[in-house]
Amino acid sequence: MASVVAVCISEKKGTVKHPVESIEVKCNLGIPGDAHAGNWHRQISLLASESVDKMKERFPDIPIGAFAENILTEGIELSTLPIGTKLSVGNSLLEITQIGKECHQDCAIRQQVGDCVMPREGVFAIVLREGTIKSGDRIRIDEQTDGRASRNKL
Repeated sequence: MASVVAVCISEKKGTVKHPVESIEVKCNLGIPGDAHAGNWHRQISLLASESVDKMKERFPDIPIGAFAENILTEGIELSTLPIGTKLSVGNSLLEITQIGKECHQDCAIRQQVGDCVMPREGVFAIVLREGTIKSGDRIRIDEQTDGRASRNKL
């Protein structure tokens, strides 16, 4: 069963996020108080703990939030889901809008760790149904596109 491992926020873009007990997600915004909040296609970032584990082989002390993920997951291969996939996370509904991203070479994560897995395996989403998300919440795929969507590396 796929689930949320941790939820994180940061006040400034390009910085490590810090774990919090729960996050409220809002339509047309994302997470109030998070640096990436806004009415755009990358309101919330998700990264699989399995992706972070690959990095822990080289950097065993990587903290949760090191790759600027809002939601750290387990048991779901996020980077294989097509754009348009809808995910029930806790009592909210998210839609994947982007897979991967262009990495800013000067970001704090790359400077501290020397590499960043988010550009390769992270996904971004918008909020379709508001709710609260916390560690332990179940993640369920609600709907997928027909697979014609391509990987977007904006």
